[in-house]
Amino acid sequence: MLRCSRSRAAALAIIMTALPVLAVTTQTSPAFAAPQEAVLKQAEAQRQALIDTMKALVSIESGSKDPDGLAEIATLIADRLKALGGEVQQIEPKDVYRMQDTPEKPGKVVLAHFTGTGTRKIALIAHMDTVYLKGMLAQQPFRIEGDKAYGLGIADDKHGVALALTTVALLKELNFKDYGTLTVMINGDEEISSPASRALLTELGTEQDAVFSLEGGGIGTDQIILATAGIGAVALKVEGKASHAGAAPERGVNALYELAHQILQMRDLSDPKLGLKLNWTVAKAGTNRNVVPAEATAQADVRMLRMADFDRIEKTVKERIANKLLPDSKIEALFERRRPPLQPTDAGRALAARAGAIYGEIGQKLSVIDKAGGGGTDAAFAGLKAKGPVLEGLGLRGFGAHSNDAEYVELDSVVPRLYLLARLIMDVSAGKTK
Repeated sequence: MLRCSRSRAAALAIIMTALPVLAVTTQTSPAFAAPQEAVLKQAEAQRQALIDTMKALVSIESGSKDPDGLAEIATLIADRLKALGGEVQQIEPKDVYRMQDTPEKPGKVVLAHFTGTGTRKIALIAHMDTVYLKGMLAQQPFRIEGDKAYGLGIADDKHGVALALTTVALLKELNFKDYGTLTVMINGDEEISSPASRALLTELGTEQDAVFSLEGGGIGTDQIILATAGIGAVALKVEGKASHAGAAPERGVNALYELAHQILQMRDLSDPKLGLKLNWTVAKAGTNRNVVPAEATAQADVRMLRMADFDRIEKTVKERIANKLLPDSKIEALFERRRPPLQPTDAGRALAARAGAIYGEIGQKLSVIDKAGGGGTDAAFAGLKAKGPVLEGLGLRGFGAHSNDAEYVELDSVVPRLYLLARLIMDVSAGKTK
């Protein structure tokens, strides 16, 4: 407890040193008639504050299954949002969608609302959890080498949290509050497919005129993403009967044989024309060389571009397992819906085009990705029932997510990305979405 308290105090001290820079301006900036100039100036002024915030966040270990670390970083983020004037909640997990890797108690959600004078509702989303195990911080502490800032989880997605906090501060410096509400949602379970926050993300998306997800914005080049894959998983469990493999194999029911049969008869479920992929990736069976295995398991990774394919795959798997090699074996199939696909919309394309024009104001180029690759995103939960556009990839450029010692963000993307996000919020607030 004392250790956590001291580390939290140290991290908070790092962030609070930036607060004089983030102080709320009481008068409208005289340069507001040319907002791009004012925004660029503030983005440059906030650069160091964003770097300091990344350092503080990286210095707290917050793996998806580390309740102490997640509680510490959630409190730090909540304190920052309160200091910026937000109405802040730390929401305990409930209505948890249980999967094989879901911890007993997933991390909290930090939710902050800033009320403005306008009518448009805008949300920023990012996540504070990482894939790393407790104790790994020593392998990748925060450091700066050249134009790169390295750290545990810095690219995925602690820079996104820092970007959200710093953008709110930037807007306050400009005394900009023409939005109706500006909501910041930071969850602590993204890396385990958001079992506790998915419903909140979907609910949030239904209320917004625009949602901006602050995952990484490319490697080497700047991009915005409009489409990502849906992710599912299949877990097969086969129960057989153990017996001596040499003296009496006929008395056993070989679970490994049955598992091999099942995998082979389900090796053709991918459909490249539809972007549907099912690949068996993990298999386990047996306990000893001379024992007929009584149990065998396998897992498959599933990717799709259409919500309907979740139902299609689940139905097909259940039909296939009825065809057994060994009648006395027992087979169970569990299907997990880990993430829906994020599908491009006309509204998303229009706002992405506007983002490209905004980036051009400062001499930057922006690529728009509207065809899904293999990755998934929390933005897809926000987009399930969204009435407005959902843009992913508004974070900094970076590389090395999930690596032990090579995860970094590119610092020359800090000012352009701060500028882009702030200007997008301003334009959506003014109803300029095309």
